[in-house]
Amino acid sequence: MDQRVKPAPHEIVRARSENPKMRERDLALQLGVSEAELVAAHCGDGVLRIEPNVNVLLGGIEAVGEVMALTRNDSAVHEKIGVYDKVVAGEHNAMVLGEQIDLRIFPKAWACGFAVEKRDGDEVRRSLQFFDEAGDAVHKVHLRPASDLDAYRELVSKLVSAEQGRTLDTVAIEPEVEADASAASADDLRERWSRLTDVHQFFGMLKTLKLGRQQAVRMVGPDYAWRLTPDSVTAMLNHAAQDALPIMCFVGNRGCIQIHSGPVANIKPMGPWINVLDETFHMHLRTDHIVEAWGVRKPTKEGHVTSIEAYGADGKMIVQFFGQRKEGQDEREGWRFLVENLPRIPDVAAA
Repeated sequence: MDQRVKPAPHEIVRARSENPKMRERDLALQLGVSEAELVAAHCGDGVLRIEPNVNVLLGGIEAVGEVMALTRNDSAVHEKIGVYDKVVAGEHNAMVLGEQIDLRIFPKAWACGFAVEKRDGDEVRRSLQFFDEAGDAVHKVHLRPASDLDAYRELVSKLVSAEQGRTLDTVAIEPEVEADASAASADDLRERWSRLTDVHQFFGMLKTLKLGRQQAVRMVGPDYAWRLTPDSVTAMLNHAAQDALPIMCFVGNRGCIQIHSGPVANIKPMGPWINVLDETFHMHLRTDHIVEAWGVRKPTKEGHVTSIEAYGADGKMIVQFFGQRKEGQDEREGWRFLVENLPRIPDVAAA
């Protein structure tokens, strides 16, 4: 266990000034603090602590107009430019169902927030940043040139916290321990899997069987899940761009899942990253973090639906892809053909 004493706020601020171009997430890791602690250290100097009240946020964010929504995990960053419209508030689950910004939010994971102003030359960059109890980012909203500053300031005034301290207590989140796969039989899993009529029933099935998602795809058999080579995700993105095939791309963490629906066009590799750099959608994926990739087939009332799921070394899903479809529509044949013909890893025995 790391027993280092965490740097004091003034030490964090000095390190930030000495490394102005380093990303906050990377600097925090170097300093041995969470990203939220790094941001909190700047309270009173361009940073204001705000309450992580999802319903208040969603009640006022549409008026701010065009912004950039950012959701990430350790291996993927998902950015969408648009307006937070078609908001569905809720205590346990909330949603944004706009044409560009499409979110599934889990408010209980939102532990703290900040309104951040950062000067970049003559420009001031403004953002709302929210973190979980471990200090990891769950969601960020970055203002754009077209954003309504008055609406933004009004929203911040509704969210401002009475607590403006520069230190922050974080709590380590214990990793989820997957059940012993032997607790559920492959036959039982296959029988329940075959009776799915909607993709949203999948989580309930896993919960009933006490299985993790990765465990299930390993167990169920190649007619429902087949192992792909890790570079299949890059191959899929290139083929989808070439064929103008609309896709859905899901990136999430404990507090938020962010979704892109539509075509992708500008696919650019950079070192270990594969990037989508389109007008309203940016996605940055560490392909070297993909330990397992799977093609997955789930039955629905309209026929089966095919997805690609990429997992990291910790067993957590990094990113998930579907062909774009609306509820009640058949899956696109072009998408199904693409996934079923991506390079596979042969002869993978069920775990």
